[in-house]
Amino acid sequence: MRFRQQHQAKLPQVDLIPMLNVMMGILAFFVMITMTLGSEQLIEVQLPAEQQPDEPAPLPTDPFIVELAAPNQVRLNGQPIDVPTLQQQMETYLGRNPDNVVFLLPNRDLPYEDVMQFLGEMRAVGGDRVSLAIEE
Repeated sequence: MRFRQQHQAKLPQVDLIPMLNVMMGILAFFVMITMTLGSEQLIEVQLPAEQQPDEPAPLPTDPFIVELAAPNQVRLNGQPIDVPTLQQQMETYLGRNPDNVVFLLPNRDLPYEDVMQFLGEMRAVGGDRVSLAIEE
């Protein structure tokens, strides 16, 4: 028996150009399908009519305004006062006037941390009836 000489088999060559053409065609197909299926639809929505802003609530006849000029300098309605006396007067005022609010008006030059610390001390006495006031 004779054995034939084995020829080295040639590896088949893959032509990439037709494969890339097919891939680009498929990509274009999916892009077009995605564009048509994902189109936005307009929905008519009835928006409420523009309303004039409500008038701000008037200040009470006897406002309780605490001014914080410096960390240790507190004034009540323009008069200097110490913190323990202020706390007692706050309790009395809030007990007498259940609908009124105590306002804290800090100096703009004070550090934010000092203002928030003092506001926290006031809220410990007056709860949610203590508000931070800002001058325009």
